[in-house]
Amino acid sequence: MARLTLPEEADRTPDQQAVCAEAVSGLRGRVPAPMIAWVRNPELARRAQKLGELLRYQTTLEPKLSELAILVTARHWTSHYEWTVHKREGLKAGMDPAVVQAIAARQEPVLADARERAVYDVARTLVGTARLPQALHDHGTAVLGERGMVELVALLGYYSMVALTLNAFEIGLPDAHAPELEEPEREEAP
Repeated sequence: MARLTLPEEADRTPDQQAVCAEAVSGLRGRVPAPMIAWVRNPELARRAQKLGELLRYQTTLEPKLSELAILVTARHWTSHYEWTVHKREGLKAGMDPAVVQAIAARQEPVLADARERAVYDVARTLVGTARLPQALHDHGTAVLGERGMVELVALLGYYSMVALTLNAFEIGLPDAHAPELEEPEREEAP
């Protein structure tokens, strides 16, 4: 059960009403799930959803590549809702189901396309280690271009924020629980 829900329309402040209306009138056509939490600070919600709209729909990365990067991020954070939504979007964009399955199982996917391989390698390394070795940076830039690399890194950062928001407030659970994502072993928090 979600720890936060979207305030009922009648209970929203004017700023909350406005930011929800902006999201619905945008490219998504709806209030995105993390905004359920972000709307507690309407300006955060406004800026974050606009950034998400830009990164998801208006970059030089084709949808298949964006969804690949998002799935790597969702898997890293074991974000069930993010995984469920973007698995569907990735398959719709033409991702190979075997690639999706490998990412879910934390296995190396078979990627013949150079752009897919670059996105996967950069995403997996950066979200996994918080660093990008020079050789991988250079390769990613050669394959995706400088703009593509900047967009990819921004996409990874944004969807990490989304995953953490969804996880912290248990948004979308249990309906969007992705059983193929086993929970990683983690140390107990103090």
